[in-house]
Amino acid sequence: MKTKVIEAMKAAGKPMSAGEVATALAADRKEVDKAFAELKKEGKIVSPVRCKWAPAE
Repeated sequence: MKTKVIEAMKAAGKPMSAGEVATALAADRKEVDKAFAELKKEGKIVSPVRCKWAPAE
């Protein structure tokens, strides 16, 4: 799920909220939230604007 979240964010080309990612992937919001939490801990996503996330580069 983490890989899919990162790919969806890169494909969108803009910061996205967890809800937007869940909609784009047609996935359960809880799964996306869990992936977001893990990605934040690993430093693989960053928040350039409030409540939106983008892949760390």
